Amino acid sequence: MRANHFHPAELETEAYKKIEDSVRNLGSTAASPEEFLNGFNTLWRGGPFSHVRLYYRPPTVGSTPPGDPARPGNGIVSLAWQNKVAILTVNSMSNSSELIEAAYHEIVGQGAATLIIDLRRNGGGAFGVMPLIGHLIDEARDIGVFVTNRWYEDHQTPPSAEALKTATPCTCTDAAFATDMETRALTSYRIEPLLPRFSGPVYVLTSRVSISAAEIAAEALQASGRATIVGEKTPGVLLQPKLFTVGNGFSLMWPIGDYRTVTNGRIEGVGVTPDITASADTALEVALSR
Repeated sequence: MRANHFHPAELETEAYKKIEDSVRNLGSTAASPEEFLNGFNTLWRGGPFSHVRLYYRPPTVGSTPPGDPARPGNGIVSLAWQNKVAILTVNSMSNSSELIEAAYHEIVGQGAATLIIDLRRNGGGAFGVMPLIGHLIDEARDIGVFVTNRWYEDHQTPPSAEALKTATPCTCTDAAFATDMETRALTSYRIEPLLPRFSGPVYVLTSRVSISAAEIAAEALQASGRATIVGEKTPGVLLQPKLFTVGNGFSLMWPIGDYRTVTNGRIEGVGVTPDITASADTALEVALSR
């Protein structure tokens, strides 16, 4: 944990030290791997940072962790219509890129006047953000930067807005992105424009369970002025994790990168504030009324 955390100074806080002491105690008292597993994950539900979870004998290491919110299920992408308003629901950013691409072809092909992107149940994931934003922009955008512990080898403080602008764009495939995170101090998340382009008004729906990559998408579209955010403030659960083998059948999901933007800074622990506040239950109705 100490060798791989994105910012070593965060492990010197009282909040972290308290959990570390509790984990050590749990390791001495737990009667079974399952008891240790459940105790560890219970402790970290209120941890000082997100994307920490322990697994016991997961199917693979290096893939999306089993049971992680980013893991897709049935119906991860759907498209509905109300007259000329297209409602694109995306519940995961993992394994959804092709489905999002197909949806945009229909949205543009059918001549949608307005697009509503529903992220209210989106638990994050990986690269679905790229087509989700790419079809809405006309030039490449660096929407944020991942900061790793390599930055803090030479710096005492987080990178400034000017330093963030020097980041090298990611190689945004699963394996290459993992290498970028492990070898670079700063990695920019660059989105390239894609065709067909939707140029009409866009509304993004958020809730208190829109996390991680969903927050990346919402913040980027809001900061660029390309979309209006409608709904609830997101919780600020946005770090880049990696799954490590730690022995005795256990694997640990642990954050190795912190996400920051030039416009709004850090999102972890802060969240994305909507332009129009509404409950999750009424956000769609509010967007449709605009």
